[in-house]
Amino acid sequence: MIEDTMRNNRRSFLQQSLLGSAGLTIASTSEVHAAPVPDADKPEVTEQVDVLVVGGGTAGTIAAIQAGRAGAKVLLVERGTQLGGAMTTGGVAFPGLFDAWGKQIIAGIGWDLVKEAVELDQGTLPDFSKVPQRHWQNQVTINQFLYVILAEEKCAQAGVQIAYHEFPQAVTKTEGGWQVDCRGFGTRRRVSCRQIIDCTGGAEVVGLLGLPRLREEERQPGSYLFMLGSAHDPGRNQIHRLYVHGADSTNSRTVTLANLTGRKSILGRLRKGDKRLMHLQPETGFRESYRIQGETLITVNDYRSGRRFDDAICYAFYPVDLHTKNGVKPEPLKHGIIPTVPLRALIPKDSRNIIVAGRCVSSDRLANSGLRVQASCMGMGQAAGAAAALAVKHGTTPLEVPLKEIHDLLRGHGAIIPGDV
Repeated sequence: MIEDTMRNNRRSFLQQSLLGSAGLTIASTSEVHAAPVPDADKPEVTEQVDVLVVGGGTAGTIAAIQAGRAGAKVLLVERGTQLGGAMTTGGVAFPGLFDAWGKQIIAGIGWDLVKEAVELDQGTLPDFSKVPQRHWQNQVTINQFLYVILAEEKCAQAGVQIAYHEFPQAVTKTEGGWQVDCRGFGTRRRVSCRQIIDCTGGAEVVGLLGLPRLREEERQPGSYLFMLGSAHDPGRNQIHRLYVHGADSTNSRTVTLANLTGRKSILGRLRKGDKRLMHLQPETGFRESYRIQGETLITVNDYRSGRRFDDAICYAFYPVDLHTKNGVKPEPLKHGIIPTVPLRALIPKDSRNIIVAGRCVSSDRLANSGLRVQASCMGMGQAAGAAAALAVKHGTTPLEVPLKEIHDLLRGHGAIIPGDV
């Protein structure tokens, strides 16, 4: 009897809600149907691919698309729920910089994706022919939510398979490459692959392999992005930033602490004022973690001088930008200087069949403070995807692929190679 009454009350509430008589409004509902996943009730999954990309952030998304477009069979594993990393989950939806000194210096797959996101959102792009007084004036502002679904579309078109909520637990060398055991809730995936691209930000696969990594005891603060008072208009404005000092992306425990610390502080601000919370990113944006010790290391002197490495695969451009407890004072590069990134800085020292891209690039701390931004990470990601796909084709390791072939493949997909501009 009691259960019948409860069911009737619930049914009455829902009916009143749908009719608006309960003072509530429910948005109209549309629907789509997800295709069934084969053997979804079985936890064990096996995959055989050419290239495994670990980390679907700024660099990893572009690496996967490039490898797929080059003909490789690609699996992209991402521990979160969406692509884009710092640009989407972290909310730093103003990727830069794609230009330097009046000309575009980073293009290709990442730029095409950013450009389409802006145009579909009816936004505007900077005029790269004009040299701004301040570097941030040529930042591109994108709709982070739109970027996610466009990135997924480009992956699908390139034949890239995406596995969300999964991450490697063990990596073992095999005669033909690697065996990688990944875990997700309800899923145990064993992947056989010929090449790995580590785009985890902190070179976590490199760490699993016991290869050397670099990191200082003190790290730059992370930023928690939110908006109080007025609605955030994605693609049109930037949002408020809270420094989270001590933010550390080393593992799930340190990330949890950074997120709890940021959200607690934002709640305190909200209670002290009279503004509403209008927007809150799901997690802290991290600036700094482990970097690989590569076959070469980009120093801040290399970066400041615009050294043209003999195996350069992309440009990078941003001030030396080290955030501290006292804030940040960007150090602009001298006029005409455009740094480059060498292939050897993406290769963990004394390794084979693995390459990295993104902020874990082999570099000292000050050089990394300029290299870690999204446009440069996109350029590195595309180069890593090209090198890995060609390594599969030739049955070799990325560092042994002829540099001209990497350059030619990148140019064929719209990238700008150092020396081309």
